[in-house]
Amino acid sequence: MSPALVISRREIRTYFNSPVAYIVVTVFTILTGYLFFTQLFLEKQADLRPFFNIMPLLFMFMVPAITMRLLADEKASGTLELLITLPVRDWEVVVGKFLAAMALVCTALGLTLIFAITVRSLGPLDRGPAIGGYLGLVLMGGAYVAIGVMASSFTRNSIVSFIVAFAISFGLYLLGRLTQFLPQAWQGLVAFLSIDGHFENIGRGVIDTRDVIYYFSMIGVSLLVATLSLESRRWR
Repeated sequence: MSPALVISRREIRTYFNSPVAYIVVTVFTILTGYLFFTQLFLEKQADLRPFFNIMPLLFMFMVPAITMRLLADEKASGTLELLITLPVRDWEVVVGKFLAAMALVCTALGLTLIFAITVRSLGPLDRGPAIGGYLGLVLMGGAYVAIGVMASSFTRNSIVSFIVAFAISFGLYLLGRLTQFLPQAWQGLVAFLSIDGHFENIGRGVIDTRDVIYYFSMIGVSLLVATLSLESRRWR
């Protein structure tokens, strides 16, 4: 088994051996359910769009809470240096942490399938947008997780890590809301950088390669920066 998977398995056990995973997943599921069903009964339409509409905002709080301690606590406790002395590369540490956080995010998303089942029982469920929406959530969640891992690599303080991850995520979310106020020449670039703008396309059931490439690029760049941040300790 590769070192990245070993680290991932260890991190997943750490999550579920502590109250962190249970608290985050429980609060996320209850809050999401409350917001979704409130909107569902107000609109009186069997549709998953209310759920997908609130997810970019909820991810901004949920994911940093999951990722804030991944590397920051390792640095603070000194276990990161011990981990690095093992036959494992920096990028394998980063990828292992990323995969563990993604496993927890996907677990939380799996619990929300009850919303789709509920909508299906109330009326016909449009499978295209539903499948596309969940695929978009996994991709967007991956981008948020990668940003969180990157933020956690910058500091020894998990609270600072949370704030940095939230600030970056909120900034990318805000870009989509500012597009109309910018000069025409900037609108295309700013719209492309918006993290939830690409999700809106996938959530309609339209799988555009540009949206998929955006999320994979965001994940790749963030994990690369996190790896470089870890490697920089050798030059200090």
